Amino acid sequence: MAFTLGLGWLQSRGRAQPPAALLPLPIGEMGFALTNHRGEPVRPADWIGRPTMAFFGFTWCPDVCPTTLSDISGWLDELGPDADRLNTVFITVDPERDTQQVLADYLANFDPRITGLTGSLAEVERAVAGFRARFEKVPRDGDYTMDHTAGVFLFRADGRFASIIDYHEDRRFALPKIRRVLT
Repeated sequence: MAFTLGLGWLQSRGRAQPPAALLPLPIGEMGFALTNHRGEPVRPADWIGRPTMAFFGFTWCPDVCPTTLSDISGWLDELGPDADRLNTVFITVDPERDTQQVLADYLANFDPRITGLTGSLAEVERAVAGFRARFEKVPRDGDYTMDHTAGVFLFRADGRFASIIDYHEDRRFALPKIRRVLT
């Protein structure tokens, strides 16, 4: 048994990244500048002092994004007035199509406390890098779609990363995670 464990350690040595390199940066260490769907500039420092719930997606998304935004809307509703203490943001990974107006029209279908963010591709890439998320433009039938991280990121009011709510995670587990960042 000890030999097997030692062999496994030797084979995996140098290949694994330290866990901290995989976690999102604290919000205060992120350095992007985006614009919300109301035309107002947004920087990560604006979020410090309130817990943050952030999701990456795009308005042309056929299933993951509208499903997750519906889930977020339900969570906010179930949290009641406590939800007003959250920064709740939807950051597009498709700034080419997702203008401020497109985001505003799309988000009208969900809880009004969800703020859409867009900007230049370079700024979206900076945001994605800070969250340690990913996205990729994928050609499809003469057009394209976006492959992207589908989890919902949760941060404490001081900007420290708290947790991720996985896509399709049962609300019995999602809501307690959100409540923990509200305390």
